[in-house]
Amino acid sequence: MNRPLRYAMVGGGPGAFIGAVHRMAAALDGSMQLVAGAFSSSAEKSAEAGRDLFLDPDRVYASWKEMIEKEAVRTEDRIDFVSIVTPNFLHHPVAMAALEAGFHVVLPHRERRQPHPSTHRRWTGGPQCRACRHHSRPALPAVWRA
Repeated sequence: MNRPLRYAMVGGGPGAFIGAVHRMAAALDGSMQLVAGAFSSSAEKSAEAGRDLFLDPDRVYASWKEMIEKEAVRTEDRIDFVSIVTPNFLHHPVAMAALEAGFHVVLPHRERRQPHPSTHRRWTGGPQCRACRHHSRPALPAVWRA
């Protein structure tokens, strides 16, 4: 692949600390590019984050469900993975929806209260879910190989 991995972020909008940390880590070596997101449960805050991040307004969404639905039908500039930086209770539903739509998923840590979405690949042979800290390199080879 001769281009940066394109990713979307769920969460991490205005007032959220960890989203900025993950975006900075993802940008360190130029191998990943944030191209879409649903940054807040507030459509206005999500749009504000998109403007602050210089994203195409057509790829900044009012909800994570809308983002997954619309990104899933894109062709040439489809995202490669979804980075989830929401409060913990949302990790599982967002990850499962993204996996079912055919996207790889990166989580900031392993979810302990519910079956981890990484079991999705065993069930379907489809996209992978990796838990990592700040888009660490150990998780990325799986996305590159997929």
